[in-house]
Amino acid sequence: MDSAAKDEMQPALPPVPEWPEQERAERLARGAALKWASGIFYRPEQLARLGQYRSREVQRTCSLEARIKSVVQSYLEGVQTGVWQLAQALEAVQGTREALSQARELLWGISKSSQTLEALREQVSQHKQLQALSQLLPRLQAVPAAVAHTQTLIDTQRLLEAYVSLRKLEQLQEETWAPLGGLELPVFQELGLLAEALAQAVEAAAGAAGQLAREDPALLVAAVRVAEMEAGRTTHLGQAPRDWRQRCLQALQEGLERLHFGTSLLPGPGALAEWLEALRVALPAEMATAEALVAPCCPPHYKVVQLWSHTLHSGLRRRLQQLLAGPELGAADAFALLHWALHVYLGQEMMGSLELGAEADVSQLEPLLTLENVEQLEATFVTKVQASVAQWLQKALDGEVAEWSREQEPNTDPSGFYYSPMPAIVLQILDENIRVTSVVSESLQRRVHAMALSELGAFLRSFSDALIRFSRDHLRGEAMAPHYVSYLLAALNHQSALSSSVSVLQQDWVASGALASVEAGLDELQRRICRLVLEALLAELQPLFAALPSRQWLSSPELLDGVCERTERFCRDFWRVRSPAVQLLLAEAERAVVLQYLHALMQGRLVCRGPDERTQAAERLRHDAAQLRELFLGLGLEESAHCAPVLLALRELLNLRDPMLLGLEVASLRQQFPDVSEDHVSALLDLRGDVSREQRQAALSSLQAGPPPSPPAGRRALFSLVLAPAPAPALSSCLTSGSCAARLPAE
Repeated sequence: MDSAAKDEMQPALPPVPEWPEQERAERLARGAALKWASGIFYRPEQLARLGQYRSREVQRTCSLEARIKSVVQSYLEGVQTGVWQLAQALEAVQGTREALSQARELLWGISKSSQTLEALREQVSQHKQLQALSQLLPRLQAVPAAVAHTQTLIDTQRLLEAYVSLRKLEQLQEETWAPLGGLELPVFQELGLLAEALAQAVEAAAGAAGQLAREDPALLVAAVRVAEMEAGRTTHLGQAPRDWRQRCLQALQEGLERLHFGTSLLPGPGALAEWLEALRVALPAEMATAEALVAPCCPPHYKVVQLWSHTLHSGLRRRLQQLLAGPELGAADAFALLHWALHVYLGQEMMGSLELGAEADVSQLEPLLTLENVEQLEATFVTKVQASVAQWLQKALDGEVAEWSREQEPNTDPSGFYYSPMPAIVLQILDENIRVTSVVSESLQRRVHAMALSELGAFLRSFSDALIRFSRDHLRGEAMAPHYVSYLLAALNHQSALSSSVSVLQQDWVASGALASVEAGLDELQRRICRLVLEALLAELQPLFAALPSRQWLSSPELLDGVCERTERFCRDFWRVRSPAVQLLLAEAERAVVLQYLHALMQGRLVCRGPDERTQAAERLRHDAAQLRELFLGLGLEESAHCAPVLLALRELLNLRDPMLLGLEVASLRQQFPDVSEDHVSALLDLRGDVSREQRQAALSSLQAGPPPSPPAGRRALFSLVLAPAPAPALSSCLTSGSCAARLPAE
C-alpha cells in the first residue's frame, strides 16, 4: 500500500496550532540530523555504507508508522464503543420518561378517587367517636359528681382519698383522649383547678409541718405521700409534669420562715436582746421537733433536719441583714448581737447542741454575720461606748472640779492622805468596758482598749486644763478658793492614784509600749500640778527675797527665818500627799527656794566693804545652807535630793583670803556645777568687792581652761536657770529642766 492510500485511511487530524517552540525544535532536529549526517559521511569510504543506513532508517520509519497506526486504531475503537453506549442510555431515558408519565396519570386518578372517599372517612371517624362515647357515657355522666366529691375530700383534708379520686378522673380523661382523637370534653375542664386545689392543700399541710407533727401527723404524712406519688407518676396527654414534691419542700421552708421570721417589724431599740433570747429558746425547740416528730413523717431523702437547720439559718441571716441595713444600732444592741451571733448561736445551747443530729450542723454554711457586718457592729459599738465613756468621765471631772471651791478641805482617807473616788471611778469605767468585750472577740477588745487609752489621755488633758483655769481664776481673784493649795495637793494624789493603777489597763495581749502616751500624759499632769504649787509658794516668798542680800541679812538671820517659817507653813500639808509624789514635791520646793536665793545673790544689791563683811557673808551662807537643810529634813525630804549645798560652794568663793587664788576656786566651782557661767562668777566676784580687773579676768579665764566637765551623777542644773544680773526670772525659766517643769498655755 502506497503512502497516498495510507493517508486516505488515516483520519484527518485537526491542524496543530503553531507555536514558536515547535519551529525551534524542528530547526534543532534538522540541524542535529545534518550534523550527524555530515559526521557520518564526512569521509569518502563511508559513502559505501549509505545504502545500509538508508535501509535501516526505512525500517525504523516503518516501525514507527505501524505503532502510530495501532494507537490510532485503538483510540477509534474506544470512541465507537462510547458512542454505542450513549445511544443505549438515551433509549433507556426515553423509556423511563414514558413510564413516569404513565405513573403520574395513575396518581392523578387515585387522588380524585380519594376525594370522593373523604366524606366517607369523616363518617367513619364520627361513628367511632359516637361508639366510644356510647360506651363511656355512664362514666362520663358521673364525672361532675366525682369532681364535687373530690373537692369535698380536699376541703375536709382527706388528701389521700382526694388524690385517688383525682387520679381516677384523670385516668378517665386519658381513656377518652385517644378514641375521641384528642377532643377535650367540657366535663373535664375543672380537673386542672381541682389538681391545683389539691396541690395547695398539700402545700398548706407542709407549711404547718411543725404544728401538724404535734397535733395531726396523719395529715402531714398524707400530704407528703400525695407529693411523692405525684412525683413518681408518668404524665400523658402532653401535660407538663406537676412537681408537687418541690412545692412541698418549698412550702416546708416558707412555713418555717413565716413562723419565726414572718413579721415585717424589726426589733426596736433596746428590744434586740429580748428578741435574740426568744430565738435562743425557739430555734433549738424547733430543731428538736423536726428531728423527733417531723422527720419520721417524711421520706429519708427529704433530709428534714438539714432542711430545718439550713432554712432557719438562711431566714435568720436575711433577717439580720435587714436589721443591719436599717437605723444604726445602739451600743447594747450591737454588743448583744455580736455576742449572740459569734458565741451563743453556734454554742451548746443552740445549733451546737449535742442532742441534735449531725445534720443540724450549720458550721459549714456561710457565716451568720459577714466580716463586713462584724466590722460594722464593732465600729458602731466602739463609737457609742466612746461617747458614753467621754460623758461619764466628764461628769466625774465636773464633780471633782465643783469641790475645789468648797469651804472645806479635801476629803482624806483613814491614813490622812487627801482622797477622792474620781481616779477609781475613771479606771473602773475604762476597765469594765475593756473586760466586758472579752466575751465577744479579741478584735473588739483591742478596739475598746485603744478607745479607752484615747479617752484616758483626753481626760488627763481636760483635768490639766481644769487645773489651769482653777489656778488662773484664783490668782486673778475671780474665784478665790479657800483651800487652793490643799486641792492642788489632792489633785497630785489623784495623779498618783491614776499612775499607780493605770497598769490595770495593761492586758496580756497588749504591747508593752501601748501605755506610753498615757504615762507621758500622767507625767505631764504631775509636772503641771507641781508647777502650780510652786507658783503659789514663790508668790509668798518673793517679797522676802527682795531684801536679800543686804546689810540686815549679814547681821541677822531674821530674813531667812521668815523664808523658812513661810515655807514650813506652806508645806505643812505636804505630808497628805502620797509617796513618791511627796518627795518630788519637797525636792522641787527646796530647789525653787535655793534658785530664788541664788537669784537674789546675783542681783548685785550688796557689795562687801572689807574682809570682815566677806567673812560675815560666807558665814551667813553656811548658816543659811544649814537652816535650809534642817527645814527640809524636818519636812521629810531625803538628804540626797537637797540643793542647798550649793551655798557652801559659794561660801568658799567668798571666804577665800587671797584673790590671786580665785581661779582655782572658780575651777572647783565649775567642776561641781558645770552650768555656772561667766555672768554668775562675775556677780559673785562683785559681791566680794575686792577683785581687780586683772584678777577677775584670770578667774574668768579658768572657766575656759580644760575640757568641759561632766555634771555629777544625780545633780540637776541650777545656775543655768538663774539670770545674773537680770530682773526676777519668770517662773517657767527656773523649772524648764525640772521634773515638774511645764509650760502654761498662753492666757
